[in-house]
Amino acid sequence: MHEMSLAEGVLQLVEDTARRENARRVKLVVLEIGRMSSVEPAALSFCFEAVTNGSIAQGAKLEIVDVPGAGWCMLCAETVPMSERYGACPKCGSYQVQATGGTDMRLKEIEIE
Repeated sequence: MHEMSLAEGVLQLVEDTARRENARRVKLVVLEIGRMSSVEPAALSFCFEAVTNGSIAQGAKLEIVDVPGAGWCMLCAETVPMSERYGACPKCGSYQVQATGGTDMRLKEIEIE
């Protein structure tokens, strides 16, 4: 389960930010997770709760923003929605589609006090 190592990485970023800002506690963490990122949001949420236990982020709410997949179809010459990496273009059926969005995970916001 790579979500555990991802949750640990998020916690490290959160702790670094909290330390830099002299925060007493972290209240909210907002993550953007792309549908084609190979990250399971429910598993990441479970792992986040486990790794934050005993940290400055213990009890922080984790908000996950779903980012839809997108790709550039070379035959249609336009951006099209995608539900899987290496999938066919929903307009023309071509597999000459390069993913352009929804493939990553990003720490978007941290609320501290």
